Amino acid sequence: MVTKQGAAARRDLDLVIADMIMTPINGLLLLRWLRSSKDSPNRFLPFVMLSGAADSEYVISARDSGVTEFMAKPFSARSIYRFLLEVIDFPRQIIATNAYFGPDRRRREVPTGIDERRLKAESDITIVRSAHGVETPEDSSDVWYFRLPNHLQKKTGGMSGGGAGEIPVALLEQAEEKLERVGLDFTDWATDYLGNLSKLCAAAMQNPASRSTQFEDINLVAHELRGQGGTFGYPLITTFAKSLYDATRPGTTFDDAAVEIVKAHVDAMRAVIREKVAGDGGETGRALLKSLEIAIAKHSAAA
Repeated sequence: MVTKQGAAARRDLDLVIADMIMTPINGLLLLRWLRSSKDSPNRFLPFVMLSGAADSEYVISARDSGVTEFMAKPFSARSIYRFLLEVIDFPRQIIATNAYFGPDRRRREVPTGIDERRLKAESDITIVRSAHGVETPEDSSDVWYFRLPNHLQKKTGGMSGGGAGEIPVALLEQAEEKLERVGLDFTDWATDYLGNLSKLCAAAMQNPASRSTQFEDINLVAHELRGQGGTFGYPLITTFAKSLYDATRPGTTFDDAAVEIVKAHVDAMRAVIREKVAGDGGETGRALLKSLEIAIAKHSAAA
């Protein structure tokens, strides 16, 4: 992960290739951070996602998060070469709207559905060609195209026409101010994870016979949270998630007390997210940790 201080120094990155399933940050969260975070080294970077889970829901989620290409495993050196040539020699323009930021999702000029950008002529769209080259419509635009010089093509000795690379940061900030786009907030994603944990707890209570399946899923979610919390400035989430991970590892007794222990962890993490307790949380953090320890001891004794 790149800090604010290190972002400028790493703007010479050319391409990201990431696996969908990895730790401590999975590919989708990394992609969303790259496209949305103010700390991203370059939000325009080509991003190639690799995954053995090429189900349509994963492909669609990656596409809607701003992926450049999605490669399903297994793949060969030839297929990687073909994908990289596509990225380098035929880059897609970046689109910014109220609901999306990333490469143009259309593969053809023929419309395949209705959205805000397909209903507009180019004369109605703000087009950015460089940090100083901007074409603005007469009326305010709610769609921006970023058609930037292809420095990667020139750098790799590809087709002619590549220019010097540049990142029009000020123009991107201007676009997002006008579009009222909201950047990545880890608390939003953490809330989704915690909602999933609550659903798994409810399912475990209702179906004791299938608890081993629910606890396996809970353990996986805890594993993801333990890596992501500290990375995004919420080390207490990492602490609580690691405790939950340890409490639900294979061999756990799947009784009602175990489910209550999971709930106690979820409640503690919800408090961190609700109050946005960053860092070690000081006195509040210590109180939350103490409360969790008491809850674990109580339910363990009742087991």
